[in-house]
Amino acid sequence: MTVEHPAEIPAIDVRTIPHQERHARIFSMLEALEPGHCFAVVSDHEPRPLQFQIEARFPDVFGWTYVEQGPEVWRAVISREAASCCGCCSGS
Repeated sequence: MTVEHPAEIPAIDVRTIPHQERHARIFSMLEALEPGHCFAVVSDHEPRPLQFQIEARFPDVFGWTYVEQGPEVWRAVISREAASCCGCCSGS
């Protein structure tokens, strides 16, 4: 995914959310995210563990692109991949 205008992407700034609530909020947003849409996660540390959790829980469903990588702020854009036809129903 290419992110041309990261400032225009909806964002959740987890720096303002209690630590124990962060991942639950993000996963709620992921489940509600429509195919082809995205949002950014803004954090005060590298969110690599979150990325691994998303990949394990939703393999091949979400894309992950860093648009800012520290040292003070990390910003990652998470996108839900557009739905595609598997071909088993001949597109119907």
